[in-house]
Amino acid sequence: MFPFANLIHPEGWRFVAIFAGVAVLLSLFSSTFGWIGGILTAWCFYFFRNPTRVTPDRDGLVISPADGKVVGIKETVPPSEWEMGDEPRVRISIFLNVFDVHINRIPISGTVRKVIYHPGKFFNASLDKASEFNERNTVIIDMGNGDDMAVVQIAGLIARRIVCDIENDDKAVVGSQYGIIRFGSRADIYLPVGAKSLVIEGQRTIGGETVIADLQSSEPARQGSVV
Repeated sequence: MFPFANLIHPEGWRFVAIFAGVAVLLSLFSSTFGWIGGILTAWCFYFFRNPTRVTPDRDGLVISPADGKVVGIKETVPPSEWEMGDEPRVRISIFLNVFDVHINRIPISGTVRKVIYHPGKFFNASLDKASEFNERNTVIIDMGNGDDMAVVQIAGLIARRIVCDIENDDKAVVGSQYGIIRFGSRADIYLPVGAKSLVIEGQRTIGGETVIADLQSSEPARQGSVV
């Protein structure tokens, strides 16, 4: 195997090759343009980076599906086509800027009950309306105890491609990679009914590592302040 194969997500190699090829061509006309192309190639490699993560594995822990900033925590009823009932659930929204790791990870173990692709628009992913109107891909996970959870990949203003590598009836393993969004995007997670958020708006999360909820805890939703 190529020794650097796991340094970036497989989706990234062709983009790195394209950026590098353009950089070489630009350098034939101007060294300045060549340097600019080289910097953009390095950024492309950085964007698709695939860092190792250490995932807490205690039962009941819900792990962040993405790196980014928590931009919204609200109770909302999932869309009817998800077949998740009509009770409000806490939805945690995480915005990924172009410098965040864009690989998405499974938030909790279980079985994939349904994968739903929703065509849509490309509003700025930091806006609340992106959850409803933007292009997105939803994975609903049956946790095997009568509860389920949804995690949504949402395209943003720049993103034009959602990759989801998991299908109906697949086994979902907490912390494992299941897709990527290019370039700048958002991830929403709908917690089980009654679950509380352990993150706060403005907080940074690390995909595959940050605990965003604990289904075995009666702790109320956390509060925080900027210091």
